Amino acid sequence: MKAFLDVLEQLYKKVLLGATLENENHDYIFYLDPASLDQDCSTMTSSECPNPHGVQDKHQPSSANLATISVLPVCLKKHSPIGSAREIVLLQLTVIKVMITRILSVETDFHAKEKYRDVIKILLKSSDIDSKLTCMFQDSDKLLSHMSAKCLALLLYFQLREKITFSNSWIAFCQKNLSEYPENEKAVYCLWTLTYIIKEIFKDTCSQKTEILKQFLTPFDTIFEVFYSLLFSHHFESCQDTSKIINSLICSLELLELLIASRIHLKLHFTCQRILFLKPSCVLDVITWPVQAFVKRKCIIFIKKCLLWKVGEDLCRGASPVLMPPDQHLDVDMLALADAVLRAVDLGLLRTLSVRGKPPRFGGEEVQPTCERAPGPDHVILRAASLLIIKSLEIKFQSCTSANEMKVDLQSFMSELLTFLKPHLQPSLQSHSPCEWISRVFIEQDDDMLEAAKASLGIYLKLTRQRKATESSTQEKEMWNHHTHEYGYNPHCIFLFLLKNIGFDSSVLLDFLISSETCFLEYFVRYLKLLQKDWAIFFTICKDFDLTASKDSINICGYSSSLFQDGSSNQTELSPSAAFGCPRSVHASVSWASDFSSGSLSQLVMSKETHATLQADSLSPRQASHSLVDYDSSDDSEAEGTDQHSANSKQISLHQEAMKKSQDTVGTGMDKKQLSLERQSRPLVPKQSHMPFSVDCDNVPKNVSEVGVSYRTLKCFEELQSAIYRLQKKNLFPYNATPLLKLLKHIEAIYNESMNTL
Repeated sequence: MKAFLDVLEQLYKKVLLGATLENENHDYIFYLDPASLDQDCSTMTSSECPNPHGVQDKHQPSSANLATISVLPVCLKKHSPIGSAREIVLLQLTVIKVMITRILSVETDFHAKEKYRDVIKILLKSSDIDSKLTCMFQDSDKLLSHMSAKCLALLLYFQLREKITFSNSWIAFCQKNLSEYPENEKAVYCLWTLTYIIKEIFKDTCSQKTEILKQFLTPFDTIFEVFYSLLFSHHFESCQDTSKIINSLICSLELLELLIASRIHLKLHFTCQRILFLKPSCVLDVITWPVQAFVKRKCIIFIKKCLLWKVGEDLCRGASPVLMPPDQHLDVDMLALADAVLRAVDLGLLRTLSVRGKPPRFGGEEVQPTCERAPGPDHVILRAASLLIIKSLEIKFQSCTSANEMKVDLQSFMSELLTFLKPHLQPSLQSHSPCEWISRVFIEQDDDMLEAAKASLGIYLKLTRQRKATESSTQEKEMWNHHTHEYGYNPHCIFLFLLKNIGFDSSVLLDFLISSETCFLEYFVRYLKLLQKDWAIFFTICKDFDLTASKDSINICGYSSSLFQDGSSNQTELSPSAAFGCPRSVHASVSWASDFSSGSLSQLVMSKETHATLQADSLSPRQASHSLVDYDSSDDSEAEGTDQHSANSKQISLHQEAMKKSQDTVGTGMDKKQLSLERQSRPLVPKQSHMPFSVDCDNVPKNVSEVGVSYRTLKCFEELQSAIYRLQKKNLFPYNATPLLKLLKHIEAIYNESMNTL
């Protein structure tokens, strides 16, 4: 026993280091074939023990010091305590796992890799290892179960990589257990293994991912559709042990997300990848089940990611894979999901959400008494539910041609949403600014906030095109304008509230522009194009903001918005040095005191000096390229048409290709003469322009127009334009920003012209 364990430990150390194995391949098979922990083994004699791999004496280990080990691992339990047998099995599984990991690693020596590959192939042929591991990962020993399942998944993935046909026993095991759910409770083991293998396919750097996944999904395509229907048609209330169905549900959602992600990032079109869109009500119905809050939360977040086409984004970090051309069913599927969400909301979905109480966390809902915080709403649920509605409306309106139908739907669902949000936002939304809901709900989540703003802008643009085709009178225009404010989707109000939340700080906008984690570039370009046409409306709204600020005694120098006012005693004071880099004393109380993220606040108020240092001085062009957004041009971000997937596709372009093109474009697209002319043609930025205007209370211009929201907005645009120009001149900007700079200059010219006419 001791000698056997010593050999395994030596083998483990060699494989861990990636060293080449010297002995014959069959010598290692003797020690890697997992021992059985079957109770029957305890009564077997040495002569009764089966030879599972059919190895003759000539294949026994040749080492002289191992000659005393005359029994095979399958009978170890007879000759050793249960602890020793368990340790040996765990070590065997560990060696197999590390060996396969070494085979898949590009850093492993070629000769060592070939030796490992031969050993694993012989192990697969000479023993029924699939069946053994399948039995072991159903063991009550959790560690043994986990290790055997992981080892089996890696062995199956190895067979996919090596184009080795799966054993019939494994496929039959999965098909039987998935089709007999819930009577057969072993389906969760199949789900876990399938999920793990798809994750390995995503993580692999090989170029045959699509072919590997196709080979893997083919035997399970039909049976997974059957399991999907069985799982979600099960009556949760009638279950005696709800933990089992919840476990199966969580595993199924994870597998569904991976299947949909493979549809996005790999050119494959299986039925199992469309099953959510073919039967979307199944997952939505789970939200109405009497289950724990974390299950509902997981379902809502999953559907939100599907609507935003962001499933699997955690698996695609770094060098993002190219988005394949969308399949023919994409538009139909997205519309089906959006319609299902809106129908569920119409039937009272929002009223079933558990927003109050203790928000669920990764470690559960309970916290230590010393860490107890004031109860508040679950902002994750609020954000996800809000995005479900606003994004579903945008998708539905893309294929809608009736302006009246869109107006009715918008009025109905936005009223439902604002009513749902109202009791959870403290202080509540003011009657004069319902458009503030996006900034209030999404203040802690930049990417979701910009997705909501972009979806709202898309709705507005669609309705505007339809309205102009039928509208005639001035009264209708006024009613339309009132409608956009009343139901919280006026794009100018939404953008101004965003600017107010960041203190009109251009460095925050610059962060958004060069970030690959938000859709701000696309949203910003579309909004600037709208602003050129709607300048009169924008200017009127700015005056309304100024008037409201005056009535509410908002100090425009110190900037304390109603967003940061809270009647409770839980208030957080923000010094102006933290908020705007100003030495003056300004105080603002944060309404999210019970659940506010200091990290997100620090992102919002990062000083321009810090940003400039990070971007211009600390990063070389190569280093900067790894953290910048992947767009060839600011024109690429626009999605004016009705094809929803095209906008999303541009967000996740191939990183290396984008950086190559951006360097080529930035380096050669604007010669020195052009840069010089552009620099001379634009108005000079004052020396103090690196500081937000509102913080310098001693130098406030006397002219009212210069201290208003419109002036601060244009000042922010001017600073942003200057920062982009500097970065592009140093080849630090990740894409050709010339079209964006032209838009900003045009807005500046419109503003100057409007000021001259006053």
